[in-house]
Amino acid sequence: MSKFKKKRGAASPAISTASLPDIIFMLLFFFMVVTVMKDASLKVDVNVPDATELSKLERKSLVNHIYIGRPMEKYQAVYGTSPRLQLNDAFGAPEDIPLFLEKEKLNVPEPMHPFMTTSLRVDKDITMGIVSDVKTALRKAGQLKVNYSAKPRGNQGI
Repeated sequence: MSKFKKKRGAASPAISTASLPDIIFMLLFFFMVVTVMKDASLKVDVNVPDATELSKLERKSLVNHIYIGRPMEKYQAVYGTSPRLQLNDAFGAPEDIPLFLEKEKLNVPEPMHPFMTTSLRVDKDITMGIVSDVKTALRKAGQLKVNYSAKPRGNQGI
């Protein structure tokens, strides 16, 4: 007889799948917690202008967005076609900006208030009249950090 015997039929044990549902539910809860829902649905058409010198905002949680543009087709029957101001999910006027900013400050801790920025997303075909009214209202409300949103220019000529 030989000293060495071949091991036949020795298979590795099966992997237990008993904890698989627990892992799936942990992943599900993780993604439910970390997913950020969209803040506002646009009610105005905003086609921002092109720009070459852009910088990213660092703390997006401290940014308030004000949209300026013509109402979308489904809102034109009620609001007309003249340029409108959108604060969060509602149409507003420049006089509503101080109250809007105060409501947004309630969502931010007190030490972070000086770092809050207002981002203006303005349609490129809108005249400067409504934009200057918004800037005046922001100045009166004490919001001096203002950002203008733009998209990068496709062909920069280089």
